[in-house]
Amino acid sequence: MSRNPASARTRPAHRGDAGDGWQGWDEYARFYDWENARTMGRRDVRYWSGFVREAGGPVLELGCGTGRVLAPVARAGQPTVGVDRSAEMLAYARRRLRRARLPRRPALVRADVTALPLATGHFGAVLAAYGMLQSLLSDGALDATLSSVARVLRTGGRFGIELVPDVPRWREYPSRISLQGRMGHRQVPVMLVEQVRQDRPRGLTIFDHRYVLGTGRACEVREFRVTFRTLPVPEFLARLRTAGFLVDAVHGGYRGEPFTPHADTWIVLATKTR
Repeated sequence: MSRNPASARTRPAHRGDAGDGWQGWDEYARFYDWENARTMGRRDVRYWSGFVREAGGPVLELGCGTGRVLAPVARAGQPTVGVDRSAEMLAYARRRLRRARLPRRPALVRADVTALPLATGHFGAVLAAYGMLQSLLSDGALDATLSSVARVLRTGGRFGIELVPDVPRWREYPSRISLQGRMGHRQVPVMLVEQVRQDRPRGLTIFDHRYVLGTGRACEVREFRVTFRTLPVPEFLARLRTAGFLVDAVHGGYRGEPFTPHADTWIVLATKTR
């Protein structure tokens, strides 16, 4: 692929520091579905759809992003709400939901998950898919979110959480090409150049993304940073209990596989007890 980054049209990046885990996601919105189709796909969708059918509604998804999980989960027919802090992510979700043929279209709310502006005791199920809680970069933000979820869940309501185990094990590397392909109905060439750093004392994994669209001198470059924080599972479970949850199960996969530290995914299921 021919490119000349020095002469490319570069859009300014809102990079943010490690204290701002929500920053970078507006810039990510344009590329999120393209990237996840090549990495995550729909492997988790069936699991969360089953979780919602079993738990009942109304249903809340934290960090619903572009609606990748929210739209299929809503097909269960329960009243569903998606919350995200990124206006750009929600714009993509609205477009997806308009195209979907759903029995009941989910409501979308732009809000901070640490202080959900939703009714107390309203929801029967809350889900935080695909490492969403790992974008909370401090104990205070995590604890506030867990308390906020406990407030909006009814007693006996279910909380489903997915954590991504391999983030803190990600090998550090300087900028390198991670993905290449074409994007959109015009099939524009796209390339992801990525740098990964680990801040192990703080449990942070920092991804610097550089997306290059098109080729040659006219290519467009978008740069942004996303940061994740991963707690040891025992500490995470302790914080859940402190927030008023009973931990029902910890699985190592979407089929209920036993939990191991090296599983592909960690799924925590909990019930609000007070």
